[in-house]
Amino acid sequence: MQKIAVLGLGIVGSRVRELLVESGYHVSCWSRTERGLDGEKESPEAALEGADLVSLYLKDVAMVREVFARAKVGLKPGAFVMNHSTIDLPTTIWLAEQCASKGCDFLDAPFTGSKDAAAAGQLLYYTGGDEELVEKVSDFLAVSSKGSIHCGEVGSATVTKLGTNLISACTVQAMSEALAIAKKHGVKPEVFTEAAIKNGSGSPLMAMKYPGMLAGDFEPHFTMANMWKDSRYALALAESAGVNLPAISAVSARMGEMCEDGCADLDFSALALAYGEELNTDKHG
Repeated sequence: MQKIAVLGLGIVGSRVRELLVESGYHVSCWSRTERGLDGEKESPEAALEGADLVSLYLKDVAMVREVFARAKVGLKPGAFVMNHSTIDLPTTIWLAEQCASKGCDFLDAPFTGSKDAAAAGQLLYYTGGDEELVEKVSDFLAVSSKGSIHCGEVGSATVTKLGTNLISACTVQAMSEALAIAKKHGVKPEVFTEAAIKNGSGSPLMAMKYPGMLAGDFEPHFTMANMWKDSRYALALAESAGVNLPAISAVSARMGEMCEDGCADLDFSALALAYGEELNTDKHG
């Protein structure tokens, strides 16, 4: 698989593309916003033309459906398509059907990790589909990742990714609430966060997000808009399965309000701003 096409050059896609180029792959790419990169094409159709492997790092369901419906005319039979975008389950199934109609293999392959992990080649992919297909692209995935977890058939990785993002969103909301209570009752923020990180409830996410929350630094690693989008996909999964999700329902509503109030492009840890945290203007103007 020598010719690669990368569609979507955002926070993660742009960094994965760079790693692939450094690893010797011939990479064509496309993004809705022109980046001025080597191999960048004027359209998704042109980027896919002749590609052996296609990686999608697009924003959401609407973009995935619009872009792939256009781009598939350039998709050659026998090509291998992987979706890394976090989307809903119906669109994942739709992608698999679209690829099958063109005689192409498809792998459901979202990831965990954001800007720093992508730059360091330390993403972790969740995969859904034929395990033999995962093995077929293992060297390719290794360029941008520390490994992968096979979740089952096509769609299983999408469900897994949405479930893990549900946990992250609810955790950061709980972190924000707990920090607000501690501060209001006179506990020093740095003391509380150290105690929380070392508590049984502590997690890598807590250690990652609390420093920025204390500093008022909400430089985006994963934007509020993206997490809000994913929460709505998770709620759609729950509705289709008849499952009540009160926690993420409340957090999703809060993220929607904050996106409308100007926080959409900040990191989702900006949930803390609802409790009076100050924004670091040196970082965000």
